[in-house]
Amino acid sequence: DQSNLKSPQDIQVYVINTNFTLRWNYTGNDINVTFSAEFEDFETTETEWQELSGCQNVTGMECDFSKAITKYYNIHHLRIRAERREEVSPWSSIFEMIPYDIAQIGPPGIELQSTNGVIKIKVSSPEANQVQKMVIDHLSFKYILVIWENSSNAEFRSQSIFPTAIIDDLAPDTTYCLKVQATLPFDSKEGLFSPIRCIKTTRKAVNNLHCATNVRVLALNMDFHLHWNNQYKHHVSYNVQYLIGYLKKLHDDYSTKWLNVPGCENITDTQCNFSSVITTTGFYYLRVEAISEYNKSCLSNEVKVDPLITNEIGPPGVKLDISDVLLHIQISPPGGAKSEVMRDSYDLSYRILYWKNSSNNEDEIKMKEIKQTIGTVSNLTPATWYCVKVQAFTEIYNKSSYYSKKECIRTPEGKMLPLVILATFSIALIAVILVATPIGFALYQAYNKIKYVFFPSCKPPLNIEGFGQQFLNSLYLPAAEEPIENCSVIEHIITNELDQVDFKDCKHSKQSSRDSGNYSNDDDTLGNKAPQVLGKEIV
Repeated sequence: DQSNLKSPQDIQVYVINTNFTLRWNYTGNDINVTFSAEFEDFETTETEWQELSGCQNVTGMECDFSKAITKYYNIHHLRIRAERREEVSPWSSIFEMIPYDIAQIGPPGIELQSTNGVIKIKVSSPEANQVQKMVIDHLSFKYILVIWENSSNAEFRSQSIFPTAIIDDLAPDTTYCLKVQATLPFDSKEGLFSPIRCIKTTRKAVNNLHCATNVRVLALNMDFHLHWNNQYKHHVSYNVQYLIGYLKKLHDDYSTKWLNVPGCENITDTQCNFSSVITTTGFYYLRVEAISEYNKSCLSNEVKVDPLITNEIGPPGVKLDISDVLLHIQISPPGGAKSEVMRDSYDLSYRILYWKNSSNNEDEIKMKEIKQTIGTVSNLTPATWYCVKVQAFTEIYNKSSYYSKKECIRTPEGKMLPLVILATFSIALIAVILVATPIGFALYQAYNKIKYVFFPSCKPPLNIEGFGQQFLNSLYLPAAEEPIENCSVIEHIITNELDQVDFKDCKHSKQSSRDSGNYSNDDDTLGNKAPQVLGKEIV
């Protein structure tokens, strides 16, 4: 059985707070058509389609199904179809949603009151009148006020306010209009503005002279003082009161929650130390109640104190010491007795300035940053004054202290002398090595040459070994000690011919010896044999 009905199109869901509206379009020309929707919750044990309460047999193009949805952080699927008696259209395309993601914050409720030149405003949560609440913690809402004069050239002024607030600095007898918006900063959600409300201011009562004016807070190193001015010339006493800031976030009346600061009750001074009531885990409001001699009281304007933001950081303490060639800088966190609170609350770092304290103004000032409370400086010059200043700072709160008082210390004499001696000895040793190496090499080469010439390591061949030895032995004999062969006349009976031969040979032998320095073996043999032969012949 094919249906002639068309499916609904362009399905949209609109959510304001916990109010859910389903809207769609239908392009068919059919009459007497109704619409029914179904949904399924994907994060339940049974994921099956169920009838969507408030959206059954609807004749229009929208329906309210606020009562059907209670799980605002679950994934839901929706679909719708057209119906006519027993005839139904195919289901539309599925619309998927997470209610919290598509929900819009509704407008908050506001109540106004004009009194004594100011406007008192009380804001109620956007879901204050609803049983089901999508935002569990209503204190997470923040409120933005927009206020302007009801005139043609109005200037809009926007400011953050608490659920109960006082708007001052307004012109008297002037009509102001305003609207308030609720936001969820952590989820980046901005709600709808409340309906515009207008109210006329009244004239402010004449200010009592005994009221405290110019109320201000001075805080250094977590030591908080409240100061104010007194324009009354007669006796007046003061009570300093404080309120824990958290109470202003509540939608309840906090006017009775103000407390007196211990030690700041019924005082006549125009200042008071209220550090005893301050911690770093919250914020506070302070005011001064002035009581005249006629027991008339007057409350000053309130001042807000956010301890870690209001407080200023003082300069740290510095101590210097010298060890060998290092300058040791010991830093004491600012605050004295409260130094631990300062260090832990601000996560302090330190900026160190140091320089040579000399007459030369061009000496460079050097800087280093450290997280620890002990720092060192190296590469110091002996017998020189060094000066140091330290600044404490925190990057988280973008705060910095003044620099500490200048501290100076002198490096000792001769701390660098051992290094100078060592350096000088090393340079001299290198120079000696560079000079001695080529000289030693030259002497070694000369020694090898002399040894090779006068004391050769090789021997002559065997066939000339004896000759060579005799030759060398005779070569180096002194000329005065050279052997001279002696000749003499044996007998006068020798004939003249033999005399001539003998003397001629001797003369020749002597001359040869003097000329060449060498003796022939043959001549020696002949010289030795001649006398023997002659002797035999004579005999």
